[in-house]
Amino acid sequence: MLQAVAAISALLLAAAILLAGNGLQSTLISVRANIESFPTALIGVLMSAYFAGFVAGCRINPTFIKSVGHIRTFVALASIGSASALAHALIIDVTVWAILRAITGFCFAGLFMVIESWINERATNANRGRILSVYRIIDLVALTVGNAMLTIADPASFELFAIVSILVSIALVPVALTRSPAPKPIETARLDIPKLFAVSPAAAAAAPLAALANAAFWAMGPVYVQRLGHDAATIAAFMSAAIIGAAALQWPLGWLSDRIDRRKVMAGASLMGALSAFALAQFGAASQTLLIALGALVGAFIIPMFGLAAAHANDHAAPEEAVATNGGLLLLHGLGSVVGAAAGGVIISLAGPSSLFDYVGVVYTATAAVCIYRITRRAPLPEEEKTPFVPVPKNAAPTVFEIAQEEGAETAKTPTPS
Repeated sequence: MLQAVAAISALLLAAAILLAGNGLQSTLISVRANIESFPTALIGVLMSAYFAGFVAGCRINPTFIKSVGHIRTFVALASIGSASALAHALIIDVTVWAILRAITGFCFAGLFMVIESWINERATNANRGRILSVYRIIDLVALTVGNAMLTIADPASFELFAIVSILVSIALVPVALTRSPAPKPIETARLDIPKLFAVSPAAAAAAPLAALANAAFWAMGPVYVQRLGHDAATIAAFMSAAIIGAAALQWPLGWLSDRIDRRKVMAGASLMGALSAFALAQFGAASQTLLIALGALVGAFIIPMFGLAAAHANDHAAPEEAVATNGGLLLLHGLGSVVGAAAGGVIISLAGPSSLFDYVGVVYTATAAVCIYRITRRAPLPEEEKTPFVPVPKNAAPTVFEIAQEEGAETAKTPTPS
């Protein structure tokens, strides 16, 4: 295992640097947009542009990888992403920032696609789950570190944008110098969304529902804390607490879902996430300690939801349909994220900052209701027929999206990180 991880250490280092930069940039943009007095509803829209760009990147970037290879694609996208980060500090305009966020999402989709396809090709069936678990740990630690960087300079200044640009640029070095052979070109996976709903209705519904809430949290959570009157240190602590909460509960929830009906775990986590969100909306303004503690609880229950949904869908999909299944869920999750981030901004502008978590609570109550309903409609799989739970990184981008035009379209076999 150690030898396998050492063989891809350069790729994991690049991923860590990218994830830290991306985590800092996401929180920074939200905070800085509020400092610049952008309308709250438009903050949600510009944050949703990242997810729109990410979905487009999943569709288009494999074409570049096939044409010029993984390393050249990585270098080009990292260069554009680095320049985009700096451009935010030069042009303070909500429309320009929305365009830049879409460009950033497009670039990061390709960057993570290169790294994840590379990691997958180096992994074997015997160690794939453990290697992806290491990747998930790096994902969570790097996001935590990235959010913590918000405290090292004034968000109203130029310095933090420069730090993001530096991090994205430095991530080029391990990939450009790696001795690991480049993976095979990414092939197309045809996605049949109606078939996905037929195979696993609970997962197909939970993926976009979770995105509606989670994207609102990632996009507008910093604004929520800011509107309560807290400083950058508290914003960083709140967002980091949510990530740490998810890290603490991700594997226990996955372990439990491997042993009982996954839909019960999804329903239970959704209900606990909803209750935590309602509690945060009600009591988050009471004290900083309560704010951070409740933020950790919300993150613990809502962030792992997509991984649980993906595992449940793969339980019911044929092995040769794994890539199309995961790709379809990611497409639904991405589209839900576009709507969710924008909705978060609109809701805060109409009903105040605490309404953000009332909205999260309502969405997760609906998710729990869907899972409970599906439990009554289909018997659970025996434990021995389940695929093992594998944590899904927040920024997973494993395959190009190609929507099947006819039900039952053939699915191409491609690498996947889950």
